[in-house]
Amino acid sequence: MTLNIAHDLANHPVQRLPIHDATELTDGGSLANIQLGEQVYTLRITRAGKLILTK
Repeated sequence: MTLNIAHDLANHPVQRLPIHDATELTDGGSLANIQLGEQVYTLRITRAGKLILTK
């Protein structure tokens, strides 16, 4: 079995994913809590502009 990514992309519609602005999630700061079910995760924007999501 070989992977043919170009073939797969050509034959499947592009899935549109929602886009969320991290600075809006953090209300202009650098931290936000995100809940998924019973779990709460922390989203952090680093000084280098990277995102870190921790449990």
